[in-house]
Amino acid sequence: EMESKVSEGGLNVTLTIRLLMHGKEVGSIIGKKGETVKKMREESGARINISEGNCPERIVTITGPTDAIFKAFAMIAYKFEEDITNSMSNSTATSKPPVTLRLVVPASQCGSLIGKGGSKIKEIRESTGAQVQVAGDMLPNSTERAVTISGTPDAIIQCVKQICVVMLESPPKGATIPYRPKPASTPVIFAGGQAYTIQGQYAIPHPDQLTKLHQLAMQQTPFTPLGQTTPAFPGRSLGSVAGKQRSSVTLPLPALTMFPCICPGLDASPPASTHELTIPNDLIGCIIGRQGTKINEIRQMSGAQIKIANATEGSSERQITITGTPANISLAQYLINARLTSEVTGMGAL
Repeated sequence: EMESKVSEGGLNVTLTIRLLMHGKEVGSIIGKKGETVKKMREESGARINISEGNCPERIVTITGPTDAIFKAFAMIAYKFEEDITNSMSNSTATSKPPVTLRLVVPASQCGSLIGKGGSKIKEIRESTGAQVQVAGDMLPNSTERAVTISGTPDAIIQCVKQICVVMLESPPKGATIPYRPKPASTPVIFAGGQAYTIQGQYAIPHPDQLTKLHQLAMQQTPFTPLGQTTPAFPGRSLGSVAGKQRSSVTLPLPALTMFPCICPGLDASPPASTHELTIPNDLIGCIIGRQGTKINEIRQMSGAQIKIANATEGSSERQITITGTPANISLAQYLINARLTSEVTGMGAL
């Protein structure tokens, strides 16, 4: 019954399915000189497009009549299983991990996919033997959600067929904002009005100078020469923003034009020095980030060593010690300042 339902109207039912893949998975599908994807296109009759861009994630769009889509899916699932088998021959793992695919589905269709009280998704799991999970949150800057399917290739193919039936029966409501993966972020440094991205030990001129970092820098108070201090926000100290009338908590905002030492061809090792900052306790979390992600990012981008002292009893502040070249310290201070600014003004993460 399933089969006839999907191929109702013969080959007239054209569908578009979007998959979210990591770079490594995409490489496997493209194959050497694009041979694998070419073969998949020819044998399935489906259109297979892969989003451009230097992104950790890519979108693979499969369009065509339902039977062509299922053929393409089958080829992808078997290719991934082959990859798993190959990777296992070099490892000591004994249990074979399942094949996993991530579909990107308009959030307005996810309700039908889950069903009343989870009845539909339960039915799909039981009848196909595949694991299906619908993400609770929408993908960034979109109205789509990720639907993760894992299992044997055959279970995945059956599962995709059932999901297609649901999507055909319940078209998306309203406009869908598609998910577009963001490019991998590389640190951007500004020196002498030119933007540079760091690649290995070299600073390479960066074509896109109007990056978020630059815009944020332009919105800050006018740059001061290195070593002078400027309040974090015009007319306000961080202390007062944090709810404590403390005019003493000011953060130096470095001049971003003061980074000659990371430009190629110039002496890249001025003597290291140390700088200390005091941050209110209630703002330290936005600098550290979840499991230390933000502070590690700042360390990586600035090249400075950053130590955050443990909270001392009775103190409402934490000490941050930054060690490195003057340029490293400046950039670390700037990035810390940008994090605080975004936290307090609600501008979102840098």
